[in-house]
Amino acid sequence: MRAALGLAALPLAAGPAAAEQAAATLPELTVTSVSPVQGRSAAAPASGSTLPYGVLPVVTDTFSPVTVVTRDQILRDQPRTLGDALAERPGISASTYAPGAASRPIVRGLDNARVRIQENGVGIQDVSELGEDHGVPINPLVANRIEVIRGPATLRYGSQAIGGVVSAENNRVPSFIPVSGYAGQVTTGYASVDNGRLAAATVDAGADGVAFHADGFRTAADSYRTPAGIQANSANESQGGAVGLSRVFERGFVGVSFSHYDALYQIPGGEAAESRTRLDPRQDRLLARGEYRPEEGPFEVIRFWAGGSVYRHDERGLAEDGIDAVRATFKNREAEGRLELQHVPVATGLGPLTGALGVQSGRREIGTSGEAGTLLAPTDSRSNAIYLFEELALGNGLRLQAAGRAEAARAAGTATLFPADYLPVPGEDPVSQARRRHFAPKSASFGALQELPGGFVASLNGSYVERAPTAFELYSRGAHDATETFEIGDPNLKLERARTIEASLRRGIGPLRLDATGYVTRYTGFIYKRATGIRCGDDFASCGSDDELQQVVYSQRNATFTGAEIGAQLDLLPLGDGFAGIEAQYDFVRAQFDDGTYVPRIPPHRVGGGLFLRADGWFARVNLLHAFAHTEVAPLETVTPGWNDLRAEISRTAPVDPAVFGASEITFGLQGRNLLDDRIRNSASFKKDEILLPGRSVRLFLTARF
Repeated sequence: MRAALGLAALPLAAGPAAAEQAAATLPELTVTSVSPVQGRSAAAPASGSTLPYGVLPVVTDTFSPVTVVTRDQILRDQPRTLGDALAERPGISASTYAPGAASRPIVRGLDNARVRIQENGVGIQDVSELGEDHGVPINPLVANRIEVIRGPATLRYGSQAIGGVVSAENNRVPSFIPVSGYAGQVTTGYASVDNGRLAAATVDAGADGVAFHADGFRTAADSYRTPAGIQANSANESQGGAVGLSRVFERGFVGVSFSHYDALYQIPGGEAAESRTRLDPRQDRLLARGEYRPEEGPFEVIRFWAGGSVYRHDERGLAEDGIDAVRATFKNREAEGRLELQHVPVATGLGPLTGALGVQSGRREIGTSGEAGTLLAPTDSRSNAIYLFEELALGNGLRLQAAGRAEAARAAGTATLFPADYLPVPGEDPVSQARRRHFAPKSASFGALQELPGGFVASLNGSYVERAPTAFELYSRGAHDATETFEIGDPNLKLERARTIEASLRRGIGPLRLDATGYVTRYTGFIYKRATGIRCGDDFASCGSDDELQQVVYSQRNATFTGAEIGAQLDLLPLGDGFAGIEAQYDFVRAQFDDGTYVPRIPPHRVGGGLFLRADGWFARVNLLHAFAHTEVAPLETVTPGWNDLRAEISRTAPVDPAVFGASEITFGLQGRNLLDDRIRNSASFKKDEILLPGRSVRLFLTARF
């Protein structure tokens, strides 16, 4: 990184003309999930990006930093989970509990209930935040882009997004009609490390104001190889798709979609592998959204989102008698709606004021049965919220933003009173009773964004966010076989409060592209899973006398998170219609409680860099990502060794004759991961001491667009 920034200050090898060419050929990257204050135009095609492939995507017109994974990047990496798609981006890692199947994004060291995962603006409505073994029912192969939002912008979606929002954007509810009447793509690939094979297709079509969308995917992989051999019980497969229909008119659109997802995947490592544990998530989901732009009146844009789903998965495995059976079942029924009203600009003495008012409501019912029936008795969670975003343009490239949100949340379930030492009292069972908790979290933020000379943009944000404890943090009370934990909630948990200051410097055009952010977050009453050191069996009476499961208790302590995330790219030498150059990245997060001990399962410090070439349809890259040994461990945690991930890619994109190939453009290539075949363990994973991540892998990929 130091080298990249130093070179930026020197005369470029390509000279001023090349720099001007780069600035002219790199359009501004825009996103849709960050702020409700947007332009009047109808939703643009969710194409992911118009940037040339290989260019670092930097969003410069938002107050908060945003990570974007473009459609081209998705089709080359061919990730099977959102964690796979994001794990190498600065400031983001993944849980990798079941690589390729159950790997949830971790943002700035925060995961589960603090990171909201959504598709097209509506929460994904699964149970992945209840346990790291639960997969997210989204396949990135049918996404047009993935946006990761941090900081104050998360107020748009609720206090449960205190750590960030991961948004998969696609055209399942069509918002446009292709210019030619139809458009689509087909992608396929093969990975050597796990005999992984996949295929996915999307098509958009329309005429006379009616737009149609359809997509489908199928993936399958055997147990993957590591430097130590085959990782037993790590195979996975998934399939699904969606259809959508919309009415597109002059001043907006309104539409609906239906999607289905099902998968079957195994849980590697420890008891889960020995008992051949596997999960089969299934979800049916209905989504509607629309936008209308009145010709006159106080509102220039009106938008809505609504969605509901039915989710279920069974956890199967060998029981103590050796018979394969369903050992636990998780069910989730959920609905959510949001309405936003963007008012017309208001002229003030300081400059134009634009803003939007939004309301959001949701309800969720979770139930468990089988061995997990004691983990979480049926719960009913409801929330209602109102939020406001306002932006003031002061001139000379300076903009201010203020936002606020007020919620009313309720969580009803069965509370269990455990002994203070979490050890059973002979002859006595913990007392359980129905309980309902009410919370009124409030949040506010303020930000400033200043355009600087040379295409740079600087921003400074401050936020205060309150988060209500979730039902499973309050009411968990038993064994979870797949994660090998005995989880105990605390029905007396209080609001979690976070105060954050973050500063960013970004540049998205020209030969040097930079995305750098530093932040400090102070938590009051940080909720986390505390390992007690006690081992349990399948019931509380066995705690202290059995060794099958690790006992964890949801607890609260004050904590401070400090970190930075930096990505940079520099074009050095013009080649054909592109450039050769260098790139670099660095990120870290340090999370400590007030007594100096460390928060458990935090990602390591990472640094990386490499060379790239993009020209005349060709792209090539060699990149090394190094993770330092993670020694800042919590009590009962072990040190995680450092590792190196050497990656390389070569690909070609070329136009073809549709009459001959049935497609207008084809991209094909070869990509290598962990080429040094290093032993990689994830310090943020519950399974880090039991499993290695995949070893050396070579992937072939092919995408045809029409």
